[in-house]
Amino acid sequence: MTRTILLARHGVHAEVGHVLSGRSEISLSDEGRMQAEQLAAWLDRTRISSIHVSPRRRTRETADPLARRCGLSPVIAPALDEIDFGAFTGQSFAALDDDPRWATWNAERDTARCPDGETMAQAVERAWRYIRALPAGDALALCVTHCDVIRGLVVRHFGLPFTAIYGFNCDPGSVTTLELSDTGTRLVALNERP
Repeated sequence: MTRTILLARHGVHAEVGHVLSGRSEISLSDEGRMQAEQLAAWLDRTRISSIHVSPRRRTRETADPLARRCGLSPVIAPALDEIDFGAFTGQSFAALDDDPRWATWNAERDTARCPDGETMAQAVERAWRYIRALPAGDALALCVTHCDVIRGLVVRHFGLPFTAIYGFNCDPGSVTTLELSDTGTRLVALNERP
Protein backbone atom coordinates (compact mmCIF):
# COMPACT_ATOMS: atom_id res chain seq x y z
CA MET A 1 0.00 0.00 0.00
CA THR A 2 1.47 3.33 -1.07
CA ARG A 3 0.55 6.55 0.70
CA THR A 4 1.36 10.02 -0.53
CA ILE A 5 2.23 12.67 2.04
CA LEU A 6 2.11 16.30 0.99
CA LEU A 7 4.27 18.33 3.37
CA ALA A 8 3.20 21.96 3.11
CA ARG A 9 5.05 24.79 4.76
CA HIS A 10 2.79 27.44 6.26
CA GLY A 11 2.43 30.75 4.46
CA VAL A 12 4.34 33.96 5.10
CA HIS A 13 3.94 35.97 8.29
CA ALA A 14 5.46 39.26 9.38
CA GLU A 15 8.45 37.66 11.13
CA VAL A 16 9.65 35.36 8.33
CA GLY A 17 13.34 36.02 7.71
CA HIS A 18 13.62 38.50 10.60
CA VAL A 19 12.66 36.72 13.84
CA LEU A 20 12.87 33.09 14.93
CA SER A 21 9.16 32.70 15.62
CA GLY A 22 9.43 29.12 16.86
CA ARG A 23 6.29 28.09 18.69
CA SER A 24 4.76 31.56 18.80
CA GLU A 25 1.16 32.10 17.76
CA ILE A 26 1.83 34.63 15.03
CA SER A 27 -0.78 34.66 12.28
CA LEU A 28 -0.31 34.80 8.54
CA SER A 29 0.24 38.13 6.82
CA ASP A 30 -1.94 39.20 3.90
CA GLU A 31 0.60 37.59 1.58
CA GLY A 32 0.47 34.40 3.64
CA ARG A 33 -3.33 34.29 3.44
CA MET A 34 -3.04 34.69 -0.32
CA GLN A 35 -0.54 31.79 -0.40
CA ALA A 36 -3.01 29.67 1.60
CA GLU A 37 -5.74 30.41 -0.95
CA GLN A 38 -3.35 29.62 -3.83
CA LEU A 39 -2.41 26.33 -2.16
CA ALA A 40 -6.10 25.45 -1.74
CA ALA A 41 -6.83 26.23 -5.40
CA TRP A 42 -3.78 24.24 -6.53
CA LEU A 43 -4.75 21.18 -4.49
CA ASP A 44 -8.49 21.52 -5.06
CA ARG A 45 -8.59 18.79 -7.71
CA THR A 46 -6.56 16.29 -5.71
CA ARG A 47 -8.29 13.72 -3.58
CA ILE A 48 -6.97 14.73 -0.18
CA SER A 49 -8.06 12.09 2.32
CA SER A 50 -7.00 13.96 5.47
CA ILE A 51 -5.40 17.18 6.66
CA HIS A 52 -2.98 17.28 9.60
CA VAL A 53 -1.58 20.50 11.05
CA SER A 54 0.96 21.63 13.57
CA PRO A 55 -0.74 23.30 16.55
CA ARG A 56 0.62 26.71 15.50
CA ARG A 57 -1.87 29.32 14.33
CA ARG A 58 0.00 29.96 11.07
CA THR A 59 -0.29 26.29 10.01
CA ARG A 60 -3.97 26.12 10.88
CA GLU A 61 -4.62 29.30 8.88
CA THR A 62 -2.72 27.84 5.93
CA ALA A 63 -4.82 24.67 5.96
CA ASP A 64 -8.22 26.35 6.47
CA PRO A 65 -9.02 27.33 2.84
CA LEU A 66 -8.34 23.82 1.56
CA ALA A 67 -10.18 22.22 4.48
CA ARG A 68 -13.26 24.29 3.62
CA ARG A 69 -13.05 23.30 -0.07
CA CYS A 70 -12.60 19.60 0.78
CA GLY A 71 -15.08 19.50 3.65
CA LEU A 72 -12.40 18.09 5.96
CA SER A 73 -11.62 18.96 9.57
CA PRO A 74 -7.87 19.34 10.10
CA VAL A 75 -6.35 17.10 12.75
CA ILE A 76 -4.17 19.04 15.20
CA ALA A 77 -0.92 17.04 15.35
CA PRO A 78 1.59 18.06 18.04
CA ALA A 79 4.13 15.77 16.33
CA LEU A 80 4.17 18.20 13.39
CA ASP A 81 4.92 21.18 15.63
CA GLU A 82 7.81 23.53 15.03
CA ILE A 83 11.16 22.66 16.58
CA ASP A 84 11.22 23.75 20.21
CA PHE A 85 13.87 26.44 19.87
CA GLY A 86 13.78 27.14 23.61
CA ALA A 87 15.68 30.32 24.53
CA PHE A 88 16.18 31.19 20.85
CA THR A 89 12.41 31.66 20.34
CA GLY A 90 11.33 35.21 19.59
CA GLN A 91 14.84 36.56 19.00
CA SER A 92 15.77 38.42 15.86
CA PHE A 93 18.20 36.68 13.54
CA ALA A 94 20.48 39.71 13.87
CA ALA A 95 20.68 39.15 17.65
CA LEU A 96 21.10 35.40 17.21
CA ASP A 97 24.07 35.94 14.90
CA ASP A 98 25.97 37.28 17.95
CA ASP A 99 25.11 34.23 20.10
CA PRO A 100 27.75 31.46 19.98
CA ARG A 101 25.08 28.91 20.94
CA TRP A 102 23.21 29.78 17.73
CA ALA A 103 26.38 29.21 15.71
CA THR A 104 26.81 25.83 17.40
CA TRP A 105 23.18 24.88 16.72
CA ASN A 106 23.54 25.64 13.03
CA ALA A 107 26.96 23.99 12.63
CA GLU A 108 26.13 20.88 14.64
CA ARG A 109 22.49 20.10 13.88
CA ASP A 110 23.09 16.37 14.41
CA THR A 111 24.10 16.77 18.06
CA ALA A 112 23.31 20.30 19.30
CA ARG A 113 20.29 21.11 21.44
CA CYS A 114 18.57 24.45 21.51
CA PRO A 115 19.00 25.98 24.99
CA ASP A 116 15.94 24.84 26.98
CA GLY A 117 14.62 23.27 23.76
CA GLU A 118 15.04 20.13 21.68
CA THR A 119 17.44 18.62 19.19
CA MET A 120 16.82 18.48 15.45
CA ALA A 121 16.69 14.68 15.68
CA GLN A 122 13.92 14.81 18.30
CA ALA A 123 11.80 17.12 16.16
CA VAL A 124 12.29 15.11 12.98
CA GLU A 125 11.71 11.73 14.64
CA ARG A 126 8.39 12.79 16.16
CA ALA A 127 7.23 14.04 12.74
CA TRP A 128 8.59 10.91 10.99
CA ARG A 129 6.77 8.58 13.40
CA TYR A 130 3.58 10.54 12.86
CA ILE A 131 3.55 10.40 9.07
CA ARG A 132 4.60 6.72 9.06
CA ALA A 133 1.71 5.91 11.43
CA LEU A 134 -1.00 7.54 9.31
CA PRO A 135 -3.69 4.95 8.57
CA ALA A 136 -3.44 2.93 5.36
CA GLY A 137 -6.72 4.54 4.24
CA ASP A 138 -4.96 7.91 4.18
CA ALA A 139 -3.85 7.51 0.58
CA LEU A 140 -3.21 11.25 0.17
CA ALA A 141 -2.60 13.19 3.37
CA LEU A 142 -1.72 16.87 3.64
CA CYS A 143 0.51 17.76 6.59
CA VAL A 144 0.98 21.49 7.17
CA THR A 145 4.11 22.08 9.21
CA HIS A 146 7.33 24.11 9.32
CA CYS A 147 10.44 24.66 7.19
CA ASP A 148 13.07 22.81 9.22
CA VAL A 149 10.70 19.95 10.02
CA ILE A 150 10.09 19.40 6.30
CA ARG A 151 13.75 19.75 5.36
CA GLY A 152 14.68 17.46 8.25
CA LEU A 153 12.28 14.77 7.03
CA VAL A 154 13.79 14.91 3.55
CA VAL A 155 17.34 14.75 4.91
CA ARG A 156 16.37 11.83 7.15
CA HIS A 157 14.92 10.03 4.11
CA PHE A 158 18.27 10.30 2.33
CA GLY A 159 20.28 9.34 5.42
CA LEU A 160 22.19 12.62 5.32
CA PRO A 161 23.42 14.67 8.28
CA PHE A 162 20.98 17.33 9.42
CA THR A 163 23.36 20.09 8.32
CA ALA A 164 22.41 19.04 4.77
CA ILE A 165 19.12 20.93 5.19
CA TYR A 166 20.94 24.06 4.05
CA GLY A 167 21.32 22.52 0.59
CA PHE A 168 17.73 23.09 -0.48
CA ASN A 169 14.85 25.53 -0.06
CA CYS A 170 11.49 25.13 1.58
CA ASP A 171 9.59 28.30 0.73
CA PRO A 172 6.48 29.54 2.54
CA GLY A 173 3.39 28.02 0.95
CA SER A 174 5.41 25.30 -0.83
CA VAL A 175 4.72 21.56 -0.97
CA THR A 176 7.20 18.69 -0.72
CA THR A 177 5.81 15.27 -1.61
CA LEU A 178 6.85 11.91 -0.17
CA GLU A 179 5.52 8.47 -1.11
CA LEU A 180 5.56 5.93 1.71
CA SER A 181 5.24 2.20 1.13
CA ASP A 182 6.18 -1.06 2.80
CA THR A 183 9.38 -1.09 0.76
CA GLY A 184 10.53 2.41 1.67
CA THR A 185 10.11 6.11 1.05
CA ARG A 186 10.46 8.05 -2.18
CA LEU A 187 10.88 11.80 -2.62
CA VAL A 188 8.48 12.77 -5.41
CA ALA A 189 8.73 16.56 -5.40
CA LEU A 190 10.60 19.22 -3.45
CA ASN A 191 9.54 22.79 -2.72
CA GLU A 192 6.77 22.98 -5.34
CA ARG A 193 4.93 26.28 -5.34
CA PRO A 194 1.40 26.79 -6.64
